[in-house]
This record gives sequence, structure tokens and C-alpha cells, in this order.
Amino acid sequence: MRALLACAGVRSAGDLTLIEQAFVHESSAKESGGVSNERMEFLGDSVLGYITAGWLFKRFPQEPEGRLTVRKAAIVNDAQLANSARRLGFSELVELGVGMRNAGGADNTSILADAFEAFVAAVALRYGVEKARTFVVAEHIEQLDHASDALLDSKTRLQHYAQEHLSATPVYRDRNQGTPQAPRFSSSVQVNGKTLGTGSGPSKKAAQQAAASAALASLLPD
Repeated sequence: MRALLACAGVRSAGDLTLIEQAFVHESSAKESGGVSNERMEFLGDSVLGYITAGWLFKRFPQEPEGRLTVRKAAIVNDAQLANSARRLGFSELVELGVGMRNAGGADNTSILADAFEAFVAAVALRYGVEKARTFVVAEHIEQLDHASDALLDSKTRLQHYAQEHLSATPVYRDRNQGTPQAPRFSSSVQVNGKTLGTGSGPSKKAAQQAAASAALASLLPD
């Protein structure tokens, strides 16, 4: 933990009680009767979003709101947070209940992402937002490839955009047009009752991704 705090620029850590709580999963808290990291996860989500938005605002001064929103979603999604958590050794630090640990919870994407958010909150509460910013920027944001939007698949990007800007969740309509020997699916995606994209592919997932990609192209033509 002290090594992680050093990444945030914390040289004199002092009492680590709050930092340790960031790694306590609810399954462990229930078994031991302690406090889980759920409340800090809630706060960390907002702190992480604030830091990321500020970084993007300065890094891409010419990009419109829609593109910044897509980039932000790519940075703060669970898969990327969990990847950073794995690289930083969170899997060895997270405290899990016996059943959850035996089920491989130490490498669970959601659990690691939650622990990452909770740790960011704990750093902000214990040492200040600037220390949290130092950690997030150096150990997460700047570790990612910002040359493209490849950090998120099209379905996830569309969902984030639609929920934040259109107050709606995309709905997919799928149809099987192939045979068991040659599967082929088509899909259309609607937001607020309006069809924004269609696509096809050898699986339902591929067809939905193609439809989402077409929808994003219509929403963000540049």
C-alpha cells in the first residue's frame, strides 16, 4: 500500500486505516463484521470522473463535448480500471470472503474496478484531491492509448453516450437470418424509439456491434 501511495506522491503515509478499507470487499466485510469499500467506491467514481474530465478538457482543447464524453467513458469503464488495478497489484491486496476468493474474485473485473475507485476516494479523503489526481493521471490515464476510441467497444460507447446525452438506453432488435451451418444475424438499434443504426454479422453480438458502430457514426459523424 505504501508503494501505491508513493505513486500518488505521498511520502509520509501515516495512519493507513482509511486506505486499507478501500480494499475490503463486501463479502469480507460480511464475514468479519467490518466495513466494506462500497461507500468509498461511490465517492471514488465521482472523483475519478472529475479528474478524468479535467485532464481531457486540457488535453483535447478542440474536441466537442460529444467526443470528450466518449473518451471519458473509455477511460473510466470497469475493464480499463481493472486492467490498471491488476498491473498495480490490487489482486494481492483486495480482501475477499472465503467463497468469493475461492471463486476467483481476486481477478474479477468488477471487484478490481470497484477497489480502484475506492482507493482513489481514500487517497482524496486522506491526502487531498491533488494526490488522487497525481495517482490517477500517472498510473491510469497516461497508461492508456488515446490515439483512438479503441478502449471501448461500440456497444459500450453508444450506451454511455445515449445515457449521458439522450437520457435513454439503446434497445436492440435482432433477427436470425442464417442456418446452423452458416449463422447470420442482423440487428438494429433504437434510442428513444428512433432507429439509429443497423448491422449484420455471424453472431448476434457481432451484429449488435455493427449496429452500434453505425449509430455512433450518425451521432458523431466527425
